[in-house]
Amino acid sequence: MVDIADPGGTVVTVLGIDIGKADFHCALLSADGTVRAHSFPNSRAGFVRLAKWLVNRKTTRVHACLEATGGWSEELAFYLHERAHVVSIVNPLAIKAFGQSLLSRTKTDKADAELIARYCSAMKPAAWKPPSPTQRRLQQLVRRRVALSDMLVQEQNRLESPGADEIAKSIEQTIAFLQDQIAEIDDEIRSLIDDDPTLRQRRDLLESIPGIGERTAATILGEIPNITEFRSAKAIAAFAGLCPRIRRSGTSVAASWLSKVGNRAVRRALYLPAISAMRWNPLLAAWAKELRARGKRPKQIIAAVMRRLLVLAYGVLRSGKAFDVAYRA
Repeated sequence: MVDIADPGGTVVTVLGIDIGKADFHCALLSADGTVRAHSFPNSRAGFVRLAKWLVNRKTTRVHACLEATGGWSEELAFYLHERAHVVSIVNPLAIKAFGQSLLSRTKTDKADAELIARYCSAMKPAAWKPPSPTQRRLQQLVRRRVALSDMLVQEQNRLESPGADEIAKSIEQTIAFLQDQIAEIDDEIRSLIDDDPTLRQRRDLLESIPGIGERTAATILGEIPNITEFRSAKAIAAFAGLCPRIRRSGTSVAASWLSKVGNRAVRRALYLPAISAMRWNPLLAAWAKELRARGKRPKQIIAAVMRRLLVLAYGVLRSGKAFDVAYRA
């Protein structure tokens, strides 16, 4: 096997995992570069089968590497971490760039798992630190609220659609139920943060930034519980997919408004606050005005303000100081 040392110095075996909604594919690298591969259902039963598969190959401890794919990867990451394995969760863009550097052309689940394993062996990514039980609960509540809000919008649109008169009562009852559920989730999120001194302090710091309200603060705290551990503002922007994507060919340069490779929930949570901040946050209003003067398109300006808003959040949480209009991100 290809072995590397974990942060504690113990030698462990590299395991690359390609996560899918229904299943996940694993790759253990052999000493001669060949791969032992297997796939498992992405469920608790599949996790147990993975553990038995590792034991049958006389592998008691691994450095598992997964791409950041939200809930699909996190449950397996928690399972492995609880059993003393080292786990790294890596931005998919980093894996893609590594594959390009190897001139990799094969795109299958098995090949992707092997590529992730080779990335782990070569790059030795940092070990993932799981959120505390309280932070994990907050994350679950925040994500549940988003799901309920999406369902509410669907029902409201359905109520306004042609021919909805015959089923209006049913739709209205569903809307009322969803609104009650969202209100209950909001109350639980508020209580969870109020009862935790660290989360309460961080929420207050975030809400000191004009444009960031209670809901956005909860999303940032839930989706990025380790935000202060990022090495730079650029790193946190990349995590959220808020870095511009640039394509360069000769003298031709094209830039899209977002890379969109990162945490979609954070990007979504920052969109409306960014629009609000362009009006009410003096620092970001001035930044948006400057971008307009440069000829930037509206979407590019919003994306830039979203990035600045997240960088400001990172700044106040790292410093422990409330927002100051004199601060420069």
